[in-house]
Amino acid sequence: MTSDTRKSDWNNPDITPDLVAQHGLKPDEYERILALIGRAPSLTELGIFSAMWNEHCSYKSSRLHLKGLPTKAPWVIQGPGENAGVIDIGDGLACIFKMESHNHPSFIEPYQGATTGVGGILRDVFTMGARPIACLNALRFGDPSHPRTRHLVSGVVAGIGGYGNSFGVPTVGGQVGFHERYNGNILVNAMAVGIARSDEIFYSAATGVGNPIVYLGSKTGRDGIHGATMASAEFDDASEEKRPTVQVGDPFAEKLLLEACLELMKTGSVIAIQDMGAAGLTCSAVEMGAKGNLGIELNLEHVPCREDGMTAYEMMLSESQERMLMVLDPAKREQAEAVFRKWALDFAVIGHTTDTLRFVIKHHGEVMADLPIKELGDEAPLYDRPYEETVPQAELDARKVPNTLSNRDALLKLLASSELCSKRWVWEQYDHLILGNTVQQPGGDAAIVRVEDGPKALALTSDVTPRYCEANPFEGGKQAVVEAWRNITAVGGLPLAITDNLNFGNPERPHAMGQFVGCLKGIGAACEALDFPVVSGNVSLYNETNGEGILPTPTIGGVGLLADYTKHATLAFKGEGQIIVLIGHTRGHLGQSIWLKEIAGQEKGAPPPVDLALERKTGDAIRPLIQAGDLTTVHDLSDGGLAVALAEMVMAGGIGAQIDALPQGIPVHAALFGEDQARYVAAVPGKSLKKLLQALDAAGVPHSAIGTTGGDALILPGEKPISVMELRNKHEGWLPKYMSGKDSA
Repeated sequence: MTSDTRKSDWNNPDITPDLVAQHGLKPDEYERILALIGRAPSLTELGIFSAMWNEHCSYKSSRLHLKGLPTKAPWVIQGPGENAGVIDIGDGLACIFKMESHNHPSFIEPYQGATTGVGGILRDVFTMGARPIACLNALRFGDPSHPRTRHLVSGVVAGIGGYGNSFGVPTVGGQVGFHERYNGNILVNAMAVGIARSDEIFYSAATGVGNPIVYLGSKTGRDGIHGATMASAEFDDASEEKRPTVQVGDPFAEKLLLEACLELMKTGSVIAIQDMGAAGLTCSAVEMGAKGNLGIELNLEHVPCREDGMTAYEMMLSESQERMLMVLDPAKREQAEAVFRKWALDFAVIGHTTDTLRFVIKHHGEVMADLPIKELGDEAPLYDRPYEETVPQAELDARKVPNTLSNRDALLKLLASSELCSKRWVWEQYDHLILGNTVQQPGGDAAIVRVEDGPKALALTSDVTPRYCEANPFEGGKQAVVEAWRNITAVGGLPLAITDNLNFGNPERPHAMGQFVGCLKGIGAACEALDFPVVSGNVSLYNETNGEGILPTPTIGGVGLLADYTKHATLAFKGEGQIIVLIGHTRGHLGQSIWLKEIAGQEKGAPPPVDLALERKTGDAIRPLIQAGDLTTVHDLSDGGLAVALAEMVMAGGIGAQIDALPQGIPVHAALFGEDQARYVAAVPGKSLKKLLQALDAAGVPHSAIGTTGGDALILPGEKPISVMELRNKHEGWLPKYMSGKDSA
């Protein structure tokens, strides 16, 4: 960089190497900017490039590999590339959904970080014309003994509940996990699901020259400036100083924005619409123009601001919440403005579309930026980063792992562990019943939410097992998808599509990039084999603090369809004397299991292999029985294996079980706690057993009757009974005690 290229022709500070670095741009990226525009940028232009070319917005380290994901199916209306994915659910209706992260902001300011994460994902959904009907989340925190963990859990849970409850959408499902690798970088992944008419979907590509560009919603402030850039950088000990970059949310304003947008959409005045999320006004305006092959000219003196003296730079990079950008039919401007004024929201024409393919920013008549609009996105750096494939860990011989506790005591310890304990303390802070369509509350395999008045319903879940992804990214990526697929299947849903939130460390480190590539290949293979395409998602990289990355955590949000919500399965035992059937092949796989971590104190071995053909065959055999109303008690097997699944079924139904037979040829503790995949537990009355077994035999799916329901205790082979009350006390007790500060964690 030479001295004559450092200073803009306009009245702005020198663009020094330090200033470039502060904007998250590498020297070679800055040279790319100089070559692209033929001069040094203004400060505002530098900020715009910083926003558009950071990892969070440009996907410069990931989009090369994302191209390999399957994204199409006959029921997919809109795949990746829009605000959210869209699938056809029949009867003229579409489901619109997406998942995104707010990891770094939530670590710095947990309440507002989580709050604005929920607000942002809701806007992605209703921007496309959908009314949100449900939210889910996936949360990862550090070791419970870490001094910040309790504070972070409290703030994040309060933020999610505070926004969702006030906005008026039920939070119906999710995950909460703890591990020391998240000590310096927690994960807050938020998912929203909405319903719209399939012929009334709104998109973000602008059309028509000279059409007004309208700013809608709340006023612009200085909160969130460089939020997207912060999300594209790893953390260090000075991360607390970044608190001003965290946005502030207002769920009541968002509720008004929702109602105003949906009402406005009915008027036929909306040509294109985009929410102001990451990189705020910059990203929304550029995307609308570039997708429509149009230029955009903005006059920032018309932007509604809540703070005095805001500069063009600040307005373009602010990530203030509850804001939308819209291209409007000029003939219907007055009608549109009346709608927003009725809802007491700002409505301001701040620019227009052009045929120049330029992104021009003016402030009080002065040109603050004049850039080629297509190149802001299309010419963003694209990196084929070097990566190291993770060396797979060796298979673990279950017979050589010391079993230091009785299986009874091991089960109780697992149920009271931070990973497997009841998360009721979390989800009871969320309103999961508002809107009146929640059929199944949190705590089951998948949430069930009725579509309108039914009988149609959606099955929703979010899943990932990070320890599997760490040990073998390819198998871990596959398992994250099949776990979501099984959870939907277990309630009777037909899995249709996924959204993903790919949380990884620093892609500039070959081992972290290798984890990303491996997981993505696994996700792609599973989605292909299961006809479970990816329709939306988010990549969150640089989840790393002082050089230590998080566990690779590719969260999968799954959506499935039930034709009749009255015919669904739950995990609760429902009667005495029913036959308990173990479905699938049990090999006693203990590598990377929760049992191995909590009981043997080890985190090693290969994760369980995923047989995609067997997964599909097993799920496809079970689902029709549920849909016909012949099978009402089903639970998929995952963390903690058979013993934990049985305990959860006992606790859910308040009915005990006696287990008389276990798979042979493997140690008892491996049969009880192994985490082999493609497995379910079902319970049926004696008269229904034949039909279940015939269906499984016809599909070639292994199965065995292992016991019966009844009594008030779970009785494992060779162990003293464990009462329902004791199971519940252990399972329900840890998290409330921890959050009260009365534990020793």
